[in-house]
Amino acid sequence: MNGIVAFGAYVPRLRLQREAVVRANAWFDGSLAAHRAGERAMCNFDEDAVTMAVEAARDCLGTLDAAKVDDLQLASTSLPYASRLNASIVAQALNLGEEVGAIDVTGSQRGATSALMQALRGGAGRRTLVVASDRRKAKVASAQELLYGDAAAAVLVGDGEVIAQPLAMVSRTVDMADHYRGAGAATDTYWEERWIREEGHLRQVPPAIADALAQAGLTAAQVDRLCIALPHKGVPQRLAKLAGIAPERLHDTLAASVGNAGAAHPLLMLAHALGEATPGQVLVLVAFGQGVDVLVLRTTEALRARSPRTGAQGWLARGSAEHNYMKFLVFNDLLPLERGMRAENDKLTPLSVEYRHRKTVHGFVGGRCGACGTAQWPRTDICVNPACGATGTQQDLPFADTPARVMTYTADRLAYSPSPPACYGMVQFEGGGRLMMDFTDVDEQQLAVGLPMRMSFRIKAVDTARGYVRYFWKAAVAGPQENTHGNGNS
Repeated sequence: MNGIVAFGAYVPRLRLQREAVVRANAWFDGSLAAHRAGERAMCNFDEDAVTMAVEAARDCLGTLDAAKVDDLQLASTSLPYASRLNASIVAQALNLGEEVGAIDVTGSQRGATSALMQALRGGAGRRTLVVASDRRKAKVASAQELLYGDAAAAVLVGDGEVIAQPLAMVSRTVDMADHYRGAGAATDTYWEERWIREEGHLRQVPPAIADALAQAGLTAAQVDRLCIALPHKGVPQRLAKLAGIAPERLHDTLAASVGNAGAAHPLLMLAHALGEATPGQVLVLVAFGQGVDVLVLRTTEALRARSPRTGAQGWLARGSAEHNYMKFLVFNDLLPLERGMRAENDKLTPLSVEYRHRKTVHGFVGGRCGACGTAQWPRTDICVNPACGATGTQQDLPFADTPARVMTYTADRLAYSPSPPACYGMVQFEGGGRLMMDFTDVDEQQLAVGLPMRMSFRIKAVDTARGYVRYFWKAAVAGPQENTHGNGNS
């Protein structure tokens, strides 16, 4: 049977302080103070479920050969397109190749675990990349606004040197509408919390855990880590007790540091747990939503030899506290903002042009001259090196995982930006190639010549008149692990 070969995660840099939300809305609902502790991850203005999925997948693949991925499954309840394959954008950004099978798994909080279970039951010799990502909106001054969080996670499934092998997989499907979002609606509608807890969580989850452990031939005492992807305070502890699992075996739900990331949360917790696990441990992963998914996994010795990743722990450590609640509302289109005349240009995207240049734009593939070795983006028929000028010698050269440094920079307060100032400049890539790029996830005070940068897949522009999102790559500040080398997943 297939097992988990690699894992990764992504958590946006901005962390909205819940205290700021409570303080702004206390005049309307004083009960929100019960959720004032901690912070929740929030997307930047240029992030969504697709961009986060790309980042989590890159973190998962690391130095592995992306060309060997056979299938891609993208799970989310907040994808930007309803009738376009969102997974195809992710596949192109990862340069997976046209032979890959791709599918969107949506409409379910259990989408990620269901996709993972399907991949684990897949045929021998196939590698499936399961990615989950959610950026959900919530009504202003609601508990969900505080409890939600934006994040993504990814798991690569295949055979060979697996780091975690499945011992049991159990699913239960129950048509219980604890919450829903109708077609065309922006936010979810929830039913009464106590009913969800008593009739849903407490009634459905413990029997499913018991069935999974019995299938695996294990007792509750043999469980090392129990991951229950539920945001409700105290519920995981009650579920652990009912399942006979010691409460100290419960894994951190990440509620205080991320919030609940919807369909992505089970895989995020799994990635976080695997990041701390040692070989031989038994992990139980539980997802709830119109039923229950339970996976029982055992880590292997191959876990020790896994290549370095930023991982859930690394992205959590990169957080930047955000105290501006108004910024959160604007970034999530929950508050109309006068953007000025400079923002009023038509953002029509010629779809035929985007298609022809999809490798260049989404895959960030440039070229290297086979005659002189000069690297360039974009790739052209003629080498840009004036001392060479060779024709027809260009070879594909992916730039997404190539380390770079700032050559020049500016913080522009005249050009329109959803989060002024607009920071951009010339970026020099290691090994050759330079490009004028937008910067993201960078404070104006950080900008300096020589600053190490990493490439990040982001929203370039949104055509609001036609509902089309245009994506490209931006330069973000590199982490310590990325200062000297790239992931090289392409």
